[in-house]
Amino acid sequence: MWPFTRKQQIDTETKGLAEPGDDLFAIFGITPTATGGHAVTPDAALRVPAVSSAIRVISEAVATLDVSVKRIEADGTETPLPDHPALRFLTLDANDWTGGFELVRDLVIDALSDDKGGTAFVNRTGDGRIMELVRYRRGIIDVQFNTVTGEPVFKIDARPVQTGNVVHLRSPFGRAPLSLAREAIGTAMALDRHASKLFGRGARPSGALKFPKGMGEASIKAARAAWRSTHEGQDANGQTAILYDGAEFEPFTFSSTDAQFLENRKFQILEIARAFRVPPSMLFDHDRATWSNTEQMGREFLSYTLEPWLRATEAALRRALFTEDERADHVIRFDRDDLTRADLSTRSTVINSLIASQVINPNEGRSWLGLAPRAGGEAFRNPNIQTKAAAPGDSDAE
Repeated sequence: MWPFTRKQQIDTETKGLAEPGDDLFAIFGITPTATGGHAVTPDAALRVPAVSSAIRVISEAVATLDVSVKRIEADGTETPLPDHPALRFLTLDANDWTGGFELVRDLVIDALSDDKGGTAFVNRTGDGRIMELVRYRRGIIDVQFNTVTGEPVFKIDARPVQTGNVVHLRSPFGRAPLSLAREAIGTAMALDRHASKLFGRGARPSGALKFPKGMGEASIKAARAAWRSTHEGQDANGQTAILYDGAEFEPFTFSSTDAQFLENRKFQILEIARAFRVPPSMLFDHDRATWSNTEQMGREFLSYTLEPWLRATEAALRRALFTEDERADHVIRFDRDDLTRADLSTRSTVINSLIASQVINPNEGRSWLGLAPRAGGEAFRNPNIQTKAAAPGDSDAE
């Protein structure tokens, strides 16, 4: 027997300004980090190149795959349903202003950057037919979670929305990678700010003017203004310095501490890559990349990073786009072959080997190449062994 009443199940966790959580801090743009400075909100974090690159490589990889609707038969095989009404919202247009690619991409982006996950409203007619899928801006669809079961409750403009009418995609742990890596991203932001000052005029001066005798405050201001006007402007590079009254200019050079600063900036790329489980080479950090390990990291990206997101996205779409009866035997599938597809020469060799060993027939091999089936291509034969003389005009004889 279910141990909770329905009333207990729909009780949701609420937060107030008296005891704000991290999500409320993020709403008001005051998310605290140990590095201080600007708040690490999703919009601010996306200005860090490593963060935006990691989110793009995952979300766009998911969205670029072909998607299909299939029915699971009694023997476990899956039959494609190209005419299913839900499919066109994922392959063509989700609504009048959003394509299917953009919808899936933005859902994954939201799930990677927002603890409440990515959401899209399924707008249905009175008889249950889907009219459009709408992804609202962050914060429009309010999501609260049952503290006991974790069941989400959705509201749009304070109006309750049925769970079956919302596509909801969440990250592991119920926390977005961007949120879990807040300190690492905050450090990267602090290093970016310091670098801009370092190579500007704030963090480290280019040098110092030394005078043999003391100067009054007015003289110091006049000397500084004269030096800046002639030697620190954008068009002042290469001009000859003229010093008066025995003044000397002592330039400042980079030290080992400055070199360590550059190492710290590169290390933050690795930290962000770990947070999103993306190989550093996909964030354009090729320091330790070789021909062999880059290929291996690419395979690990498909298996350990992308595959969990693909399965979570398939499940989120299945829950919202199918009727209660269809959920028993209907599934949504992304075609992984596009990610593992090799060059044409390698693919031709593999397909020929599979046909020769009668694992697949010629028409299945042609479908992998995007070619139409041919007559007689359903037969399982070895085309490399001719068992009988070809009859005149018989192109399929072997």
